[in-house]
Amino acid sequence: MENINIHKSAIIHSGAKLSPGVSIGPYAVIDENVTLGDNVRVGSHCVITGQTKVGKNCKIYTGAVVGSAPQDKKHAVDDNVFLNIGENNTIREYVTINPGTLEGGGKTVIGNNNLLMAYCHVAHDCVIGNNCIMSNNATLAGHVTLEDNAVIGGMTAVHQFTRLGRLCIVGGCSKVVQDVPPFSMCDGHPAKVIRTNAVGLERAGISSETALKLKKAFKILFFSGLSKTHALEQIEKDIDPCPEIEHLIFFAKTSKRGLCS
Repeated sequence: MENINIHKSAIIHSGAKLSPGVSIGPYAVIDENVTLGDNVRVGSHCVITGQTKVGKNCKIYTGAVVGSAPQDKKHAVDDNVFLNIGENNTIREYVTINPGTLEGGGKTVIGNNNLLMAYCHVAHDCVIGNNCIMSNNATLAGHVTLEDNAVIGGMTAVHQFTRLGRLCIVGGCSKVVQDVPPFSMCDGHPAKVIRTNAVGLERAGISSETALKLKKAFKILFFSGLSKTHALEQIEKDIDPCPEIEHLIFFAKTSKRGLCS
């Protein structure tokens, strides 16, 4: 196999698909229905199993378990479920990631350029966008969605069916039980909106004019005492539209669990 480096102690099923440049460390296990893209690096003692696809240039560190059965009592061994991982992701030590369930659509999806630090957990049917960061021991329950550039602090737990919006940041040791608005900074037990994620907005190249609009929108939505419906009406009336304001309004209107207060 072209430019593939497999340690002699690793166990690779004959049905696994390994692309050029793959490196597999000592005592790793790669099961039958696994596909590893170009230049994927798998550390020692990793297990990659299930119907799992890992995109090119991903790095999977020691002890990670990727693609093992969902922790859901309704899951059966012969359920046809999947885990799709994009490109350029870093999956650190002892991370666990489960595929989807039939009830949830059958698929867990992780985008590109994400960092999952040590001991993180991604449960069944989660969808993670691009450029997200999960700090050490952050855990996602089933059916959680992370939009692009979301950041989760260490030891934070996210309730099932919760969404975390684009460019949000959640402080460490938080308890997230409702949707985290895009562009927000949230913290607490349960997590509450503190302010806009000013640093994240600046790093993402969001203009100061748009950041000011978001700050005004947050004041109306979270700190005015208005109901969500009336607050959104006032935002649409008082603030000139831009893509970020439109996304905030859409996110709030489509929230099923409600927004962090």
